[in-house]
Amino acid sequence: MLKNRKFRFFFYFLLALYLLGNYSLSDEKTLEELAPIYAKAPSAFLEIDGINIHYRDEGEGEVIVLVHGTGSSLHTWDDWTKELVKTHRVIRFDLPAYGLTGADPKKRYSSLDYVHLLDTFLDKLAVNEFYLGGNSLGGLVSWLYTSYHGEKVKKLFLLDPSGFPFNSTPFVIQLAKTPVLNQLLRYFTPKSFIEKNLKEVYYDDRLIRQEVIDRYHSLTLFTGNRQAFIDRAHIEREYYTDRLALIQNQTLILWGEDDAWIPVTDAEKFNTAVQNSRVEIMPKTGHVPMEERPEESLGIVMDFILN
Repeated sequence: MLKNRKFRFFFYFLLALYLLGNYSLSDEKTLEELAPIYAKAPSAFLEIDGINIHYRDEGEGEVIVLVHGTGSSLHTWDDWTKELVKTHRVIRFDLPAYGLTGADPKKRYSSLDYVHLLDTFLDKLAVNEFYLGGNSLGGLVSWLYTSYHGEKVKKLFLLDPSGFPFNSTPFVIQLAKTPVLNQLLRYFTPKSFIEKNLKEVYYDDRLIRQEVIDRYHSLTLFTGNRQAFIDRAHIEREYYTDRLALIQNQTLILWGEDDAWIPVTDAEKFNTAVQNSRVEIMPKTGHVPMEERPEESLGIVMDFILN
């Protein structure tokens, strides 16, 4: 035990020296700095119980609500939205701890907190019937929401959703849970670190655009987001998969075959647990199909919505 403690201390000491010698402090960015780039029209803000929610509400027609995943923002749906607004009203928002919504002063980051927030947010927009979809954490929020409010959801589509236990933990979440190390990364967040994480969630690294790296990096540095990410990583994980059996809605489970964060084998677990569901597997695709292969993934989802 003593040897392990000495080894960890020595490792952290060397890491600190490395960061101090190779990177400058990553200063936080304010809303005033980031809004002109990432909160252009039609972005708006809505205060809900002390949280300033950044959202976009675009287009006309039947409503589609999109929920992003861990470390992401509403911009993960940009490519989809360009097409969807031609025929639908599209609503997306930044979950607390991410994007330009930022930290929740009360640190309400559990899955049920997000479900409650989503319901309150849509009530304030007077939206009572909609198609609902989410990726990763957003997929978890979407299916858990549907298990409580299925009467509001026309159809449910899930892209690489989380929810079942799995053995491996993404590197960035491991760091957020590690004492000392998480505080180093709280202040040293080089762009190369963001690029490494994106290479984990994409299958084809060549498809990662520089503007996407810049966006993820800038929004990670938004005031309070890094500490919020650490706070959320320390929430004791709860599993609600018993509620999947309560979902009666037609459900599409769309998965990247080469997802390195959540194994594609989980697709069949969801398909078995949800009564009225079907699975589509996208080859040569990672954890974020809507970013990596937007045209093909949206085509699959629209076929599901319209038929």
